[in-house]
Amino acid sequence: MDDPASPDATLYTDGATAYKGSGREHGMVKHSAAKYVRNLAGATIRTNGVESFWSMLTRAHKGIYHWLSAKHLQAYVNMSAGWQNVRDLDTLAQIQHVVAGLVGKRLMYRDLVADNGLSAVAD
Repeated sequence: MDDPASPDATLYTDGATAYKGSGREHGMVKHSAAKYVRNLAGATIRTNGVESFWSMLTRAHKGIYHWLSAKHLQAYVNMSAGWQNVRDLDTLAQIQHVVAGLVGKRLMYRDLVADNGLSAVAD
């Protein structure tokens, strides 16, 4: 899989070995040692935000959608990212943000069902 992060981005991760050898500057918190926040050279390293994001997406998957198709996976991720980005706003501000984002947008059925090379059937 291609790495979508900027080449000069610093990775902030948990202690999973999958991140080692990435060739990037890497800040890490060690959950296995009950360390969840770390201050390093003036930067606060934590993974709470991304863990919250994946938790929301997982809850939506289990509680609303029940399965996610590869064809529309990016749309589910984008929607979850939208929820994450407005989580600190009050309800009225969240609604205003959503409505402002709808202006000039329309999802046509033909676009929804158009072939994008990915399966709409759960694997």
